[in-house]
Amino acid sequence: MKILLGKKLNMTQIFAEDGSVVPVTAVKVGNGVVTQIKNEKKEGYNALQLGFSEAGKHINKAMQGHIKGLLSNPELREVRVENVENFEKGQIFGLDSFEVGEKISVSGLTKGQGYAGVVKRHGFHGSSKTHGAKHSLRSPGSIGSTDSARVFPGKRMSGHMGNVRATVINLEIAEIDKENGIIKIKGAVPGARNGLVEIRGEGEMKVISDDSKKEATKEIKSIQTDAVLNKEENVNKE
Repeated sequence: MKILLGKKLNMTQIFAEDGSVVPVTAVKVGNGVVTQIKNEKKEGYNALQLGFSEAGKHINKAMQGHIKGLLSNPELREVRVENVENFEKGQIFGLDSFEVGEKISVSGLTKGQGYAGVVKRHGFHGSSKTHGAKHSLRSPGSIGSTDSARVFPGKRMSGHMGNVRATVINLEIAEIDKENGIIKIKGAVPGARNGLVEIRGEGEMKVISDDSKKEATKEIKSIQTDAVLNKEENVNKE
């Protein structure tokens, strides 16, 4: 299993070799840094903990000590691996782990719809306008029997809609822009613009080369600098 974290940019379209138009979603992908190696003896399972920089995200002192010297303001995710002996703390993974045409799954938080009624949330048809019912067209109607004197769990009613974790499987990578760190995925992925998404695929994580590692380190340092500058600007404004 391999994983990368990214920020959903927008939907656009590209042209395939046969001239057909392919709708794609552009995702800005960040490099993943190994922040912790978990083994079966200590944690009970083998896994890598990867950190992805998120500029401006507040972290507590415990997290600052956990990722000290590796990256700044991270979002952490885990990926299961069979042999943890092949990995070291501080290794960096990038887009080299993925290829064009590969099948992946994308997870993220769906768009929040706020408080919604039963017609929008569950697809209720509503009632008719006849016989004086014109003021309760979109009402849910009866919500339970009289004998039980309570509402059973799972009853479809109005409430908060959206902003839940969703996963779309069997998506395909249409294009990879390694220079700008952008991956284009066929079709739509969960979430709104600038939302955080997880890209997962089958296979092994590949450590990026030394030259790419230097560029990735520069990118992480630039993200850290931007975060510090943003904090200073906010302090000055206050």
